[in-house]
Amino acid sequence: MAAGNPVVLVVGAGPVGLALAYGLGLAGVDVTLLDREPQVSRQLRASTFHPPTLDMLDAWGITAELLSRGRVTPAWQIRLHETGEHVTFDLSVLADETAHPYRLQCEQAVLSEALERRLLDLPRVRLLRGVSVAAVGQEADRAWVELDAGLGRLHADYVVGCDGAHSIVRKAIGASFDGSTYPDTTLLATTPFAFDSMWPDLAGVNYVWQDSGTYSLLHLPGVWRVSLHPVSDAPLEVEAEPGRIRQRLAMLFPGHGPFDLLEIRPYRVHKRLASRWRDGRLLIAGDAAHLNNPKGGMGMNGGIHDARCLCEHLVRALSGARSDVLEGYERQRLPVVRDDIIAQADRNHARMQLRGLDERREALGRLRALADDRDRCRAYLRQTSMLEGLDKARALAGAPAVA
Repeated sequence: MAAGNPVVLVVGAGPVGLALAYGLGLAGVDVTLLDREPQVSRQLRASTFHPPTLDMLDAWGITAELLSRGRVTPAWQIRLHETGEHVTFDLSVLADETAHPYRLQCEQAVLSEALERRLLDLPRVRLLRGVSVAAVGQEADRAWVELDAGLGRLHADYVVGCDGAHSIVRKAIGASFDGSTYPDTTLLATTPFAFDSMWPDLAGVNYVWQDSGTYSLLHLPGVWRVSLHPVSDAPLEVEAEPGRIRQRLAMLFPGHGPFDLLEIRPYRVHKRLASRWRDGRLLIAGDAAHLNNPKGGMGMNGGIHDARCLCEHLVRALSGARSDVLEGYERQRLPVVRDDIIAQADRNHARMQLRGLDERREALGRLRALADDRDRCRAYLRQTSMLEGLDKARALAGAPAVA
């Protein structure tokens, strides 16, 4: 695109905002990216990359860096804590339709840092960190953001909110954010303790049924991520104390340890969906548009898929396509997020809430039958690996607008 390009303002420089800005910058669009944080957050966040996300990022030359700093996980398990019985889902059945038939366990910050380094080399992309947005709005021919601390107003052809659950852009759109909060709080911790030395047949990603609360074990380079749920009514800050978490791990794995803890993050889990993702020149993506249970690792991946889809539509709009081209973004992404991401994550959560060893064994038997049936297993893994949702999004490209 020539000089004098239309401008896109992206609010929020998490992985979704960075991916959108980078994609637009590669297409020659002038982009200004705003974030209140002075640097990429190192807080415990997402760590699972699904096959189609790795395919997308490979087109940008980023997947190789993620692979060098992450851990390839070719299979994942659902286990019974009490007996060690388990079912394994092998992602190699997807090898004929993805270049990356596995999950990659890698910290979200690695992706953010890789994207940021690359976009800073793009002449039409500007990143402003340590800047807060006070207000967002639009006029007939442009959109704007008002910066905090009297820093003035920036104008653009479009403003995109990748600014998380409390999105100021979503509020400016006037969208509701309906849904609910799960009753169970999540405690996320990392430890160098080698769980696979205790259970040699452990996979790299494991969802474990246990009477006093289910938990997850995810293997990253040099550490394991443990996702626990509190088992008492104590305040969250008490449950998140290192001594309390070590005590919980010692109860789960008596005779093992020590459980050195490197990081701890408590958080509440939501399932919410914005009622609309666009109003004129204002749009939203990622956590600003949807939140889901982290079981299955679809949140960050879904946001990156939003960014790639929105990037394509914005480039077309800025290149003089029909004025309604941006309607395709919400039409493609909202139903998939609702039916294939939020709903699947909710099913994952509900399955892990089963009580009673007999009930869990029955469920495990059904899952084993599924894993042993190649066609059914393939369909299930296409769904849980997000390939099916992307197929649906492509099919929706020419469908009527979402009601």
